[in-house]
Amino acid sequence: MLIGIPALLGPELLATLRAMGHGDEIALVDGNYPAQEQARRLIRTDGHALIPVLDAILTLLPVDDVVPEALFRASVKGDPSLADPVHREMEAICAKRAPGRKVVALAGADFYARVRSAHAIVATSEPRLYANIIIRKGVIYPPETRKP
Repeated sequence: MLIGIPALLGPELLATLRAMGHGDEIALVDGNYPAQEQARRLIRTDGHALIPVLDAILTLLPVDDVVPEALFRASVKGDPSLADPVHREMEAICAKRAPGRKVVALAGADFYARVRSAHAIVATSEPRLYANIIIRKGVIYPPETRKP
């Protein structure tokens, strides 16, 4: 346990978040996602649903603010125009933790391809379908500089 670090972020996940560089992406996936087969690096958060894991990660991980899009979610049956309640929950967490950053829905094949190239996949026990999101890591600006 550490002061100020959400307890559900274990040592392996914390090390991965710290090791990621600017522009690296991390995918958080539901319990049905084929994470073992697609991951370059797999981190398991068994017993935890996706929304609390997303919230905990976004308390520490800066979201890239240099690119137009840095948050991506899966879509219902591969159709980006469709959304389930879990997607609205993701958007609410992202709006709270990364204000001004939109969560972009990707078609099924595009989402899967992006997950396969991610720095790491975090496999949750989320039971809801299509509960998958990708975060592109940003930077932490030095105190003497301003954001562009």
